[in-house]
Amino acid sequence: MMSKKILITGGSGLLGQYLNIEATKSNDILTLYFTHRGNCSKYRNRQVDLLDDNLVDEVFSSFKPEIVIHTAAFTNPVILPGQNTKEIFELNVNTTDQIAKHCERFNSKLIYLSTDLVYAGYRGSMLDENAKVIPVSLYAETKLMGEIKIKDTIENYLILRTALLYGFGLNHSRCHFHKMYEKLISGEPVKLFTDQYRTPISLNDTARIIVESCVKDFRNETMNLGGTERVSRYKLGEMLCETAGFDKSLLQKITLDEMPELPKVEDVSLNTEKLQSIGLNARSIESNISEMIKNYPEIRI
Repeated sequence: MMSKKILITGGSGLLGQYLNIEATKSNDILTLYFTHRGNCSKYRNRQVDLLDDNLVDEVFSSFKPEIVIHTAAFTNPVILPGQNTKEIFELNVNTTDQIAKHCERFNSKLIYLSTDLVYAGYRGSMLDENAKVIPVSLYAETKLMGEIKIKDTIENYLILRTALLYGFGLNHSRCHFHKMYEKLISGEPVKLFTDQYRTPISLNDTARIIVESCVKDFRNETMNLGGTERVSRYKLGEMLCETAGFDKSLLQKITLDEMPELPKVEDVSLNTEKLQSIGLNARSIESNISEMIKNYPEIRI
């Protein structure tokens, strides 16, 4: 694989830290973080407030990236205490717009991490890239607005509508799967939806596929990035129990109606044939979970 100069935003985030590991194997990277440093300390890094456009411009001018992987975002489906809609809009929409403009100016390819939650969650399963988009959360709405800003600004882009991520977060980061694992290993019950379906993809596979996409020759593309298995949250919990040897009786079935404070998204399972057609494939959930447990002895049973 030919080495590229890759700039990663959100480098200390859940996915960003995996991207740092994967991208640095055969590329020259600069990874950006804002508060938590995470594993950015192991690579060339900068602490950058992406809302400071002058500072972002300086980063582009000095590093001159060939590829920018833009992962930085407010990602919670509900607004957390201390957050406000203006901050979320600024980071998810306006900052994305500015980064797209910098990419256009410096002739950089932009890879943008969007979400499967932009799709209408009631339309049925295995949605392709032309499926109806009706985001029902502020997070998903602002990610879709980010997509629109990119399409209006630059031609050399790849938008990846990313499915539910699972795996073990590094350093300070955690995802739902990791929290579920920690509860199960402690013998605590876990409530899981039986009526929400996704096509989960592991953090390892996601980072690998994104880095592999850096050398693919396409422009102006929107692709679904997910696994091939359509499962509920409850089924994912069952698969973890089966692989790790946890007690399935700790899993408690709940429905979306029982948690009305969360956006109701019933089924955003993804058709990933477009991604597979260019040789980018995710591995099975079972094999990924087995590998995760094997490679994390400090939290193994």
